Amino acid sequence: MKQSKKVQNIEPEKIIAERINGWAAMLGFLAATGAYLTTGQIIPGVI
Repeated sequence: MKQSKKVQNIEPEKIIAERINGWAAMLGFLAATGAYLTTGQIIPGVI
């Protein structure tokens, strides 16, 4: 059976948006980890 190769062109704007989203997710994770380590609460101020 012959397989056809499908070439996808991804817009540069989407690549940049995904990279920024990844950075924001990593920053949020680090902020949550830092808040937990310093206060002992997952969401500081909420019981």
